Amino acid sequence: MKIVIINYGAGNIQSIKFAIKRLGYEAVLSNDVSEIQHADKVIFPGVGEASSAMHKLRDSGLDKLIPNLKQPVLGICLGMQLMCHSSEEGNTTGLGIFDVDVVKFDNTVKVPQIGWNQITNLKSELFKGVEEKEHIYLVHSFYAPLCSETIAECTYGLDYSAALKMDNFYGTQFHPEKSSDVGEKILENFLKM
Repeated sequence: MKIVIINYGAGNIQSIKFAIKRLGYEAVLSNDVSEIQHADKVIFPGVGEASSAMHKLRDSGLDKLIPNLKQPVLGICLGMQLMCHSSEEGNTTGLGIFDVDVVKFDNTVKVPQIGWNQITNLKSELFKGVEEKEHIYLVHSFYAPLCSETIAECTYGLDYSAALKMDNFYGTQFHPEKSSDVGEKILENFLKM
C-alpha cells in the first residue's frame, strides 16, 4: 500500500510518519502531484496559520489537486480546516470539500485549546473499535461548527466538530498521531479502508 503524507511546508509530518511506522506501514512525504494522485491513501496534515498554509497550497497547485482526489484522504488539524469552505483565520478561502466555515472560539474559553478532550457521537468506520468519550489530543484556536458532515464531536465551551466526512474525505480536528492508542486505532482504521 502506498501512503503519501502531503509535504507542503505546513505540517507536523514526522510525528505522523512515525505513528504510521508503529502500525507497520511506510509513508512517503511528497508534494509531487503524480505521486499523490497514485497513492492508495493520502494524509493532509497542517500546523500553523490558515492563510499562509493556503498560500503554500496554491503556489504548488495542490489546491486544485486535493479536492479531486478519489482515494481516501485524511486531513489533520489545520489540514481538516483547510478542507472546509473558509476560515476566519486570516479570512481564508478553503478547498470547499466540507460545507462548513471555520470560526474562532469566543473569549469565554481559554484559546488555544491545548490538551486532552473527549470525543462523542462517533458516526463513521473511522472510529471502529473506539469507545464513546475516549480522550484525544488537540491544539487549536479555531473550530468547525457542527454540521451535516460531522462524524464526531468535542465540547469546549460549546459542541463542535471533532471530525468530518464527505465521500472519500475525512478530517480530524485532533491529532491522531499524538492521541496515544486511540489515535493509532483511528489511523489504522483509515489505513485499512
